[in-house]
Amino acid sequence: MKFGVAALIGKSDADRIEETLTELYDHLVRRGLRVIVERDSAPFVRGVTPDTGSVSELGERCDFAVVVGGDGTLLSAARGLAQYDTPLIGVNLGRLGFLVDISPADIATHLDEVLEGRYSEEERFILGASIIRCGDVIYRQSAINDVVVHRSNATSMIEIVTHIDGVFLNSQRSDGLIVSTPTGSTAYALSAGGPILSPTLSAIVLAPINPHALTNRPIVVGGESMVGISFRPSKQFGAQLVCDNVSSPDLDVCDLIEVRKELKPFRLLHPLGYDFFEILRAKLNWSSGYRA
Repeated sequence: MKFGVAALIGKSDADRIEETLTELYDHLVRRGLRVIVERDSAPFVRGVTPDTGSVSELGERCDFAVVVGGDGTLLSAARGLAQYDTPLIGVNLGRLGFLVDISPADIATHLDEVLEGRYSEEERFILGASIIRCGDVIYRQSAINDVVVHRSNATSMIEIVTHIDGVFLNSQRSDGLIVSTPTGSTAYALSAGGPILSPTLSAIVLAPINPHALTNRPIVVGGESMVGISFRPSKQFGAQLVCDNVSSPDLDVCDLIEVRKELKPFRLLHPLGYDFFEILRAKLNWSSGYRA
């Protein structure tokens, strides 16, 4: 793929954001690319007045996007750019990330490799969640990591009824339920005891949050499944839907939530030699002191 127009998106409060965005902008311009900077990131590019645009405008105008910050910054950019089929490159300015895998020290080298066609590409799927009330969809949001239903009443659990493709799975009293993509299996679902999935699998993790019955365990279903979530009435019902930390309006006990894979995935470009398992070992401190 030939790249001619690049997008730059940064996390405004990240350490070294001005230095990194300016270096990236200058390097891409020297390589002959046109560079468009996300509007809120533009003030951090020193010495020039760059062409700017919203995330949706970047998706319409750019061939790829370089996202500078942490995994959260890339998640936000990916939700906005997936519909435009815009591939993303992640530059890490925070702690070690699962998605942003290029360090600032290696920016120029790895960008040159990508521009010369030496990279690997992954497609990872996105979940879409809909709240249906009285037969009408009243809210819709996408999630790259997870869709979470959790109690909003601090004193009582909620009783969740789950169906898979219309077939009853279970009913559980708990603090909530996490519906996770493989990308999100290393995030909140992991802390709830869920399995780590290889990121390109077509599968969905359902992990209960603090279930009342210890026999309620995480389960993995097919990636094409439709997950239906409803509730049983209770005197002090209170619940909320959260998609990648984006909160919905409060849920009603009669609401139905449907979660399924979106039609378009998001695309990640990695330097050659990218190794998901190496990142797992570093992030989770596996095999400390052992060398293969």
